[in-house]
Amino acid sequence: MLNREQILKADDIKTEEVQVPEWGGSVLVRGMTGAERDRYEAAVVEQNGKNTKVNMRNARARLMTMTVVDEKGNKLFTQADIETLGQKSAAALQRVFEVATRLAGIGDEDLDELSKNSLPGQSEDSISD
Repeated sequence: MLNREQILKADDIKTEEVQVPEWGGSVLVRGMTGAERDRYEAAVVEQNGKNTKVNMRNARARLMTMTVVDEKGNKLFTQADIETLGQKSAAALQRVFEVATRLAGIGDEDLDELSKNSLPGQSEDSISD
C-alpha cells in the first residue's frame, strides 16, 4: 500500500506529443492537476441558484491554454489567447482537446454529465461567457 510520501512524490502528470497536420507539426499536451481540472470545469459550468448551464464557448481553446506546453513544461498560451485560439481550425482544436481530456481523466461520461446539467432548451452556441 502506498504511503503519504510515495503519493506526494509520484510523477503522475503525463505528457503526450500530438500531431496537428493543420498546423504543420506537433504540440506537447500535458495532463492536468486536480486543481487545474476543477478550474476548467468551473469555467465551463455556470451555476445560478438551482439553474446550471454549460458554457461551451471556446471550451476547446480554453482547455488548450491549460494543457499545451513547451519541452520544459511551460504553458505556451494564457487566458488572453483563448479568443484567438478559438478562431483556429476546429479539427486541430478537437485533436488537441481529445488528448487533453484523456490525459486529464475527463471522459465522455464527464462531458455528458456537464451537458445534462445545462438548462433545458438551451443550445451550446447560445450560451455566453
